[in-house]
Parts: sequence; C-alpha cells; structure tokens
Amino acid sequence: MQIVTMHDRWEAYRGESTNSKDLIFTLRKSSLLQLKAKLDVFLADNTKEDVCDFKVKGSWLERSCIVYAGDTNNIVAQMHKKHTIQSILIDKDHFAVTVYPSVDYAFIVALIVILNEINEDDD
Repeated sequence: MQIVTMHDRWEAYRGESTNSKDLIFTLRKSSLLQLKAKLDVFLADNTKEDVCDFKVKGSWLERSCIVYAGDTNNIVAQMHKKHTIQSILIDKDHFAVTVYPSVDYAFIVALIVILNEINEDDD
C-alpha cells in the first residue's frame, strides 16, 4: 500500500499505484487546529465526502485512539499503550489493538500508521 499526502489529506492506494482506480481510502483532519487527533476517513467510493465512513479520535502522545463507524459512537477498533516491565526498561512502546468482528485488520493498521505519520509531521 502506498500513502500519498497533500497537506492535511492522506490517500491510500493498492500496491505502488497512485491511479484513482486503485484508491482505497482518503483521510483528512476534521479541523485544522487540534489538540487530539480527529480524523475523517472516506472509502474510495465515497466521492462526495460529506459524511465520513470512519472517524479516528485519539492522541498519539498518549498512544491511544478509537476508530468509529461513520459519524457514530459505534466502535470498530481501539488502540492503547501497554505498560510492561520490558517497555519501561528498554523504553520501547508496546500497543494493544482490539479490532472488532467484520473489520479489516490491515485497514486499521493503515490508520494507525497514518496517525503516527501525522504525529511525526506535527513535531
């Protein structure tokens, strides 16, 4: 999968393509000024982008986020930092990700990767 960025908008494509027929989803910040991440996700067939297909809310600083179905409170995935002796001793983050049934795991991982990229861009 290739992720293409255009300011506060990210596009995910199949493979190495950037052809519009290979677009999987588009993601953008819900607003320009944010203390915590609020991202709207639009699947490729949602060309109007007036209502999001998924919403990501969270904080990379706190290493937690929740993915909601559309503009609802229905949770489809959650990520949070796991505090373990190993993570404290070697200063390496470990995460727990819960993906609910009928949700594509790779899609959720792609959202988490983009959230990480957004955090690095903001630093």
